[in-house]
Amino acid sequence: MPTGFGRLWTAQTVSSLGDGVTHAALPLLALTLTRDPMALAVVTAAGTLPWLLFGVLGGALVDRWDRRRTMWVADAARALLLAVTGAAALLDALSIPLLAAVAFLLGLGGLFFDTAATAFLPDLLRRDPALLERANSRLRGSQTAMSGFAGPPAGSALLAVGRAVPLLADAVSFLLSALLVRTLPALPRPVPEARESLLRQARAGASYVFRDRLLLGLALRPAVGNIAFLAVETVLALFAHDRLGIDTYGFGLLLTAEATGGLLGAGIASQLGRRLGTGTALTCTAAIEGLAVLGLAAAPNPYVAGLALAVCGAGMGATMVLAPSLRQAIVPAHLMGRVASTSRMLAMCAAPVGAFLGGWLATTYDVRTPLYAAAGLLLAMTAITASMTSDRRVEAALRAAAPDPDPDPETSRVPVPETS
Repeated sequence: MPTGFGRLWTAQTVSSLGDGVTHAALPLLALTLTRDPMALAVVTAAGTLPWLLFGVLGGALVDRWDRRRTMWVADAARALLLAVTGAAALLDALSIPLLAAVAFLLGLGGLFFDTAATAFLPDLLRRDPALLERANSRLRGSQTAMSGFAGPPAGSALLAVGRAVPLLADAVSFLLSALLVRTLPALPRPVPEARESLLRQARAGASYVFRDRLLLGLALRPAVGNIAFLAVETVLALFAHDRLGIDTYGFGLLLTAEATGGLLGAGIASQLGRRLGTGTALTCTAAIEGLAVLGLAAAPNPYVAGLALAVCGAGMGATMVLAPSLRQAIVPAHLMGRVASTSRMLAMCAAPVGAFLGGWLATTYDVRTPLYAAAGLLLAMTAITASMTSDRRVEAALRAAAPDPDPDPETSRVPVPETS
């Protein structure tokens, strides 16, 4: 692995820890100000709005800007934002509108940082598919460990010390991340396209995803998956309490089982890709997710439910390493930001649909129905996208994206998306 990857990995690990702290602290801070469920929901939803409103446009901007600079400026801006919010907490000047604005701006900074990091990584690793899988496995594993395991309890503990403490701790994490990213090697920027309007460039990036069957298959899985998983998440606490007899402490352990599976899946993703082929591995992990949710719906006790969630988490962890690595290996550098943000935006837009579907099915039928519906949706999606992400299609895309050993500047061309 290039030396610069270690610094990028460390920066994202530190930042993920801070994200986990804030993820737990912001809702708890809002709870100290109001008991109105709608007000609390506004704070939670505000963090997702930037992806829904500016996802593709943000990707187009990242494709215009220097990606290393975009990352460290985004983290420095988030550090300053949290420092100011921490000062407001010290002065007892927090309010629900302020927290919602902070959540929105943090989400906006995350949009630019995550998109730029996704586009920067393949250039840093010379678009080597094996290196990309190893890198994404490490990044995904540390993100799960920091934001899923260490961050939330640390955020709750720091909040007990003082309302400003978790905010200031996250500000420090973003500052450290910005300083580390600032030391990364400068990479050549992609060849600029003909000067076009931002909207036209954004539309070109989205069109590239929808015209390429492989990229579309990679984008559909998290989009449909988010509908299914949000349907489950919406009723999971109620299902655990009413059907499995799990108390609050037990519910935390149930979520820990899923995160543990996610770590395992991220760790073995590269091996699965090598043994089965990336396309086959993606189909298998998608099927495992559907079958695991089906097992969760039929679980007779908390132990079976925990095992089902761990298996589901493993499938998700492996998928979230293999799919981004493949996308980074085959997408032209000048389109990487827009393609990544388009895929992410599709997934984010699907989440509210899943939450509404889960609530409606549980209200209309019973609390198990959303789980059975989610399992059916995941298995149907697996069958539909299996041919779109087949090994044959993956290998053809990798061959097309491989650098020419003796490029001729007069004849070299940007790969055209596959449409068959």
